[in-house]
This record gives sequence, structure tokens and C-alpha cells, in this order.
Amino acid sequence: MGDLLQPWHLVVLGVVAFLLFGAKRLPELGKGLGEGLKGFKEGIKGVTDPAPTPPPAPPVQQSAPVAPPAAPPADPK
Repeated sequence: MGDLLQPWHLVVLGVVAFLLFGAKRLPELGKGLGEGLKGFKEGIKGVTDPAPTPPPAPPVQQSAPVAPPAAPPADPK
């Protein structure tokens, strides 16, 4: 079977694509293919990278219980 993608094969594939899609449509297809590959690479990167660990929460300091304010003295009338 030999080498499947020789330069001559790529030229023939390019001519066939040009005949099928036309000159106006090929840049759109290339752009869509590039964006799709970029999204695919980002998706694969997200799957292979470990999830970032959240930073540890700061310790909560407990304050001493606060006594209620003293009642004002009663007026002797």
C-alpha cells in the first residue's frame, strides 16, 4: 500500500476539494476546521490536566462570648 499521503495525493485532494466546494467556500471551511481543532485541543488539554485544587480556607477565629450590657439603674420616684 505504501505511503498514503504523498505530495501528489495531496495535490489531487486539493483539486477535488476546490471543484466540490468552490473558491468562495474553501476559506470558510478552513476557518471552521481550524476553530474546531482549536476547541478540540483545549478540550483534550482540560481532560489531561489535573483539576486545580482550591486554596485552603483561612482558619476561623472564635471570639469570647460577649456579656449582654448591664441594665440601667431604675429611677426612684
